[in-house]
This record gives sequence, C-alpha cells and structure tokens, in this order.
Amino acid sequence: MIKTILFDLDGTLLPMDQDEFVKYYFGYLARTMEPYGYEKDNLIAAIWTGTGAMTGNDGTCTNEERFWKTFEKITGRRREDEEERFYQFYQTGFQKAKAVCGYNPLAADTVRKLKEKGYQVVLATNPLFPSVATESRIRWAGLEPEEFLDYTTYENCTYCKPNVKYYEEICRKLGLDPNECMMVGNDAAEDLPAAELGMKTYIITDCLINLKNIDLTDIEKGSFEDFQKYMGL
Repeated sequence: MIKTILFDLDGTLLPMDQDEFVKYYFGYLARTMEPYGYEKDNLIAAIWTGTGAMTGNDGTCTNEERFWKTFEKITGRRREDEEERFYQFYQTGFQKAKAVCGYNPLAADTVRKLKEKGYQVVLATNPLFPSVATESRIRWAGLEPEEFLDYTTYENCTYCKPNVKYYEEICRKLGLDPNECMMVGNDAAEDLPAAELGMKTYIITDCLINLKNIDLTDIEKGSFEDFQKYMGL
C-alpha cells in the first residue's frame, strides 16, 4: 500500500523549460554579481563545477559544504565573504526567474487532494539549491513549503539525483518504507532510479525529460490530469 508520495519540483509541480530557466537564472546572477568583481564566464563555470561536485557527492558532507568548497577553490574567494551576497540574490533577483516558469493549477490541487486522502507528501527536488530558492520555487507552483512533510535542499542532503542513495537518505531521515512510497517526476534518468529501492514511479509527461532515451513503454506515465485519474482523485 502506498502511503507517501514524493514529488519532483522543476518540470513536475513547477512547469518549465529547464534550459530556458537556467539561461535566465545564470544571466541575472552574473549581472547581479558583476559589481562585486565577478566575471560572467568565470562565475558560471564555478557554479556549474560546484553543481557537478554536488551531483557526485558521496555522503561525507552536505551538498552545501561540497558546493562551497568547490566554489572557493575555483574562485579564490571565501565563503564567509560571499555567501550573504548570494543569499540576497535568491531573495531578490532570483524571483524574476518566475517569469520563465509556467503554472499548472492541477499540480497544487493534486498535492492537496492527496493529503486529504491521507497520503504523506514529500518534495523530492534535486537538492542543488539553498532552501531560500527551493521555498520560492514551491510558492511559484502555488504551494507552501509547510504543505510538505519535508523538502530536500542543499543544506539537508548529502547526495543528489540520480544516485539511489539520495532516495535512501530521504527514507532513512523520515522513517519511510520505500515499498510504501511513490516517486513522481518528469526526468526519466533522475526520477526512475527510485524504483531500485522498491518505490513505485510515475512520470509526468507535461515537461518530460528523457535525454538518455530510456524505454518508457512499461513505465506508468501521463499528464497531471492522467495522474489524478490514476490516483483516483
């Protein structure tokens, strides 16, 4: 019996073209940081390298710690001098990225109907962002952070998708039985590994990402409307 539904955020609860979002986000970040002596290409390279370090994290430190260690090494700048500037950006300039995201009222409606039926709901977004940015994107989707049992951020995770240990970490932290969970996402390569733990999976196809051309023939999938029918909502 499924008791807990894990939802991805970007491209699932929050419709978006990921490439367009990243381009807009990085462009505005570079313009914001330019007065502090950051050169655009160097800054973006540092962010990407730090993101890669988080994606390959091995559980020995948080993704937050992994990112900043990498960022410091590449830029020669100290976290204690720079972190507040980035935090301020996520509170202000980052909010403009909402303009390149979509909105699907069925997403928030689905989360609330599932809770009404007694399911626990967890936000299992790839933990590459600080909580301030994740909480903003939750609100862009028409939800509040408090509506989830938990939500993953770079502060509270030591692994990332597609590593199956990311899903193990969530289950261990929340005391969940993977066989009683379902992972709902839009990225086949990142979200389907949850099945390795015994979780059921469902791929939302509205903003489908399948860069590795994984065969989805036998995978439960469909639009949010289809998912509501699938769950009997």
